[in-house]
Amino acid sequence: MSDQTSSTSASKNVSASKNPKPKRGPRAAKTTAQVESAKTASTSPNSKTPANRTSEPQSVIGLGGETHQRASESQPRLTTNHGVVVSDNQNSLRLGHRGPTLLEDFVLREKVFHFDHERIPERIVHARGSGAHGYFECTEAIPELSAASLFQHVGEQVPVFARFSTVAGGAGSADTPRDVRGFAVKFYTQEGNWDLVGNNIPIFFIQDAIKFPDLVHAVKMEADRGYPQAASAHDTFWDFVGLMPESTHMLLWVMSDRTLPRSLRMMDGFGVHTFKLVDADDRSTFVKFHWRPALGVQSTLWDEAVKIAGADPDFHRRDLHDAIEAGDFPTWDLAIQVFDEEFADAQPYDVLDATKLIPEEEIPLRVIGRMTLNRNPDNFFAETEQVAFLPTNIVPGIDFSDDPLLQGRLFSYLDTQHSRLGTTNFHQIPVNQPKCPFANFQRDGHMQTMVPTGRANYEPNSIGADASAIGPRESPRQGLRTHSTTDADPAKVRDRAQRFADHYSQATLFWASQTKPEQAHIASAFAFELSKLTLPHVVDRIIANLANVSAELASRVARALGIDVPAASIPASPPVTMPPSPALSILANARATLEGRKVGILITERSDAKALDSLRAAIEDAGATAITIAPRKTVSLHGRTVTADAQLAGSPSCLVDAVALLLDENSAAELTADAAAVQFVQDAFGHLKTIGATSASRRLLDRAGVKADGGVVSLDSGCDEFVEAAMRRHWDREPSVRPLA
Repeated sequence: MSDQTSSTSASKNVSASKNPKPKRGPRAAKTTAQVESAKTASTSPNSKTPANRTSEPQSVIGLGGETHQRASESQPRLTTNHGVVVSDNQNSLRLGHRGPTLLEDFVLREKVFHFDHERIPERIVHARGSGAHGYFECTEAIPELSAASLFQHVGEQVPVFARFSTVAGGAGSADTPRDVRGFAVKFYTQEGNWDLVGNNIPIFFIQDAIKFPDLVHAVKMEADRGYPQAASAHDTFWDFVGLMPESTHMLLWVMSDRTLPRSLRMMDGFGVHTFKLVDADDRSTFVKFHWRPALGVQSTLWDEAVKIAGADPDFHRRDLHDAIEAGDFPTWDLAIQVFDEEFADAQPYDVLDATKLIPEEEIPLRVIGRMTLNRNPDNFFAETEQVAFLPTNIVPGIDFSDDPLLQGRLFSYLDTQHSRLGTTNFHQIPVNQPKCPFANFQRDGHMQTMVPTGRANYEPNSIGADASAIGPRESPRQGLRTHSTTDADPAKVRDRAQRFADHYSQATLFWASQTKPEQAHIASAFAFELSKLTLPHVVDRIIANLANVSAELASRVARALGIDVPAASIPASPPVTMPPSPALSILANARATLEGRKVGILITERSDAKALDSLRAAIEDAGATAITIAPRKTVSLHGRTVTADAQLAGSPSCLVDAVALLLDENSAAELTADAAAVQFVQDAFGHLKTIGATSASRRLLDRAGVKADGGVVSLDSGCDEFVEAAMRRHWDREPSVRPLA
């Protein structure tokens, strides 16, 4: 019911209440008797709800034929939110049987009022999230570094709530787009809540929080068309980052497989910023926080992620929920990098620059605790949606640095949470409107009465040719400047430290630290994203910036797009050479394991039951989950009826980490005519997964174009070779199945 409708009804009710009470006529008397008759019938020995069964609600048919379920003696009574027992939950309070509804009906008003306000505005970023409860346990006490209570004693435990999220998409978007993942943890300590609010990447796009609205505007749906959703492969995002060279390092991470996590349980977490630890004597040291998953970091392929989005948009949310429900509790180690002012001053970059990291080879990680998530939320809205993380939530022993991006977040988050309860557009109320012209890139929000035009709602931008299209710009001569006294030290300035100007050295470090397959993925990802753009000058600018990272990378991207390599852009500060950091590579640090993975076993009614049992046991012994998949859910194996875990038509191989084909020759031949079966095998091969197959499965393998390699394993002589091969992807196969930049 809308507010307008409610107001209209209320107006009629007030008016109607002035009229004399209508007299009850013969018809009313008759219907009252019908109600009494219905009551009697409903409690008679022959009714569906006998009078002697008090454990079930008693059904009563009302005047209009509606069903009233009355509480039995053992049932709780329906009440309002304030505990008033409700006598009738089917009818509004009216002035007579056919009269208007009365304004005094507080039961109706409370029920509809609550319904009208059941939803709150979604987060502007990180709208799509999944959460879980758990606990943090200190594994190494660090009282010499921090006075925080949760770090004082080994074995100290505090409850936590963690929320993982995408960034760009809305609450209804899919789980698996190429995107940064939010990684936020709320520690419920004895000294108050500490919120460590970060991402699965240790750096960020921008150096100063003043650019955050521009970044989000640019990566979100374009202002004049409302698409794309949960994707960065469009003009406005790349236009913006192309004009922000400081974003280059982050772009390398975003185009890497880090933004295609296999599971929320298999990704790193980072505090991103440099913080401070403060001991009991008020001595401080710099610190960076890292979360490392016990299952290791694992990613999907781009083609796989796209298909998962179609097959199961809730892939990550379901995976986290099911793992906790099954008792396979996700865990992460909390590690720190600690350093002092002397180390910070000696670096060629500024440790307060959020676009930079400290290589682990220079400051090794020190594990001080472990987080375990062991309980799913009881109510998604009440917990996962309403949880409010604030970087300002710290406890004694932890403090902020002067990182300008962090400083902006300290202001923004509280305001963000408040905005979800109201409107930012109060300045459009006439009494609040300025009497002079105003122009900026802040748009939308509740009660937006203006109609901003144009495609760009961020700056810098080069989206249009004329001033009206690109929007307003800053004016140093006419703009407001903060006053600072001449003896102030340091003075108040709008400026950045000079060492922030190196935007490419660490991007080159990241590129050089990747394996050949990972470099191919990065180059191909850039090519895919840039191929979606419609503004050639934006494409040229991005590649010109990449040329400062690696001439090879720029050349590969340009070649994939079929364009000439533009000259390198002029860097604000000359890049410096930094040694590669192998810790930055997923593949170089990958563990050969099946723990936490899933293996799909394709079976038919002619599959070998003993072979299936042996294979399932071997897979589960390796720490994985065996998923049986069949053309039909019910399969008869040698007289034994088996219910498959999934049906082939709805369970593509992108939902599992390896596949096994337990087929005989006749089944393999039949499945060559089944597109789902062919695609099942074809995708597994194309996604570089291990394929175990009986020799009788050869016809299906041939139909899917599967060529023999180290990842195509025979199941005829046992399961060991297959289980061993299934612990990894087969990157040497990739050049044969898809062109890469």
